[in-house]
Amino acid sequence: MIRHLYRLWPHPGLLIRLGLLHAVLAVLQGLLLGLLVPILRALLQAQPDFAAAKPWLILGAIGLAVYVVLNVISTPIGFAASGQLTAQLRHHLMRHVTTLPLGWFTAEHKTRLARTVTAAAGGVGQLAVTIGAPAITSTLVPLTIVGVTFAVDWRLALVFLAILPVALLTLRRAGRIAGVAERKLDAAATEIAGRAIELGQAQTVLRAAGHGATGGTRMRNALDVHRRTYRQGLNRSMVPDLTYTGVVMAGFVAILVVGALLLLNGTLMIADTVALLVLAVRFLEPLGNLIELIGALRAMDNNISRVEAILHTPALPHSRNPVRRVQSADIEFEDVTFSYGDTPALSEVSFRCRPGTTTALVGPSGSGKTTVTRLIARFFDVDSGSVRVGGVDVREYDHPVLLGDVAIVFQDVYLFDDTIEENLRLAHPEATRAELEAAAAAARLDEVVDRLPDGWQTRVGEGGAQLSGGERQRVSIARAFLKHARIVLIDEAASALDPENERAISQAIANLAQDPDRTVIVIAHRPATLATADQVVALDGGRVTEVGTPAELRDSAGTFARLYDQYEHARSWHITAKA
Repeated sequence: MIRHLYRLWPHPGLLIRLGLLHAVLAVLQGLLLGLLVPILRALLQAQPDFAAAKPWLILGAIGLAVYVVLNVISTPIGFAASGQLTAQLRHHLMRHVTTLPLGWFTAEHKTRLARTVTAAAGGVGQLAVTIGAPAITSTLVPLTIVGVTFAVDWRLALVFLAILPVALLTLRRAGRIAGVAERKLDAAATEIAGRAIELGQAQTVLRAAGHGATGGTRMRNALDVHRRTYRQGLNRSMVPDLTYTGVVMAGFVAILVVGALLLLNGTLMIADTVALLVLAVRFLEPLGNLIELIGALRAMDNNISRVEAILHTPALPHSRNPVRRVQSADIEFEDVTFSYGDTPALSEVSFRCRPGTTTALVGPSGSGKTTVTRLIARFFDVDSGSVRVGGVDVREYDHPVLLGDVAIVFQDVYLFDDTIEENLRLAHPEATRAELEAAAAAARLDEVVDRLPDGWQTRVGEGGAQLSGGERQRVSIARAFLKHARIVLIDEAASALDPENERAISQAIANLAQDPDRTVIVIAHRPATLATADQVVALDGGRVTEVGTPAELRDSAGTFARLYDQYEHARSWHITAKA
């Protein structure tokens, strides 16, 4: 565990210094107890020899003063170290997370990351100090006492030494069972965390179904599993814990018996017997405390494993000589095959998007449209084939350089709980007011800003909840304008929008495409959006089935024509139903 802790922190110097301080305190405590031997030898005589005891008493007083000073110093240092170590570990985690492929951030991974950064990292930082110190004391004090006892009577020292391996083997078994129980409990707690997030995010759905307070069946099941897991862990740990306590108590009885026999046969003086019995109590007391610490030590070990699991997640591979400039916005897929684990997503996909054009990706759900946009932004790396931007494989670029020329308008736009202006400035923090207003006008966001009570300073709420879906889309498109990105990827931007927002978004996409150096790729089905496209790439089952202009494919009776007809039929039915 100590080795794991040392590897875990990027700057372990503080941890090492703190560990050495507690080690000195533990050894000093054992040596101070060892002074009882010469002191009692001098005093427990028919005629106490105070002169012989005086040097040892002075030495003990000095040692005790040093111990008190070091102990007083270690307390505030420990508190400060706990916070500093936690901060170091969290920064280390977040620096590594920023190097992971964007596709890693699934709902499950995000929940795990949240628990790791908050609970696991905080737990390791806290336990490394609050539990590390007692663990060092409970280990080094008995070992120091064994050394002192060897200097007094080797036979009793052997009894002490014989207790250690039996106790440690029993403790190891108890720790292993506690570790398994803690991992299961953490998995159950992680599930509760996921369901709690779901409880907050899906309140409208849950309340409509009458489950607003409970979170539905999944939440109740998660709570039941957590409760059962906790109870099972307690039951499984009871026997090993009691066994360890029994071993420690049996060791104390053995020490008493051997000490009494040595005293009765005259091979051990009364003073030495008294001193050694005091040492025996102090030898066994910290060993007994270890069973109380083992659960926390295993929790720290499991927290370390959770932190390491993220730190050991492979970062996005980097080229040894990365390309640091995107020459043009030309995009080309060549025989691209990609799978999400065992689930195939794209198979031998090839097409090209030239600068100054808008390409619409169409196809049924699951056909691979979103995967295409993710591969361009290098959320993932292809299994085979290549995705090239500006004639260069995206894997050869310095990734921040590539993303610096890419803007993504997601289907569900996330906005931070800040003003519209600050959300827009994410794309270009140093933008002037004129640049902000120009981007807003091009994205038709200016209409939204004008009718909001506080204009640019209107707070949008968590996730942008104070704005409609179409208004959030306009903010996202305005970011693309403000960023001056030459590649814009738009994922279903006009889906499920009212006619006004649909027209505004379609116009904003058309405005984006007016730049002759910009390439726009949009996932869309609506005719208003498709009308702005220069070419259509139709996908079905992860393969390209058609490439051409909307007019050409409309008359081809292929995938595009079929989807177009389905949408037109659905829209006609909707209009008739409203009439």
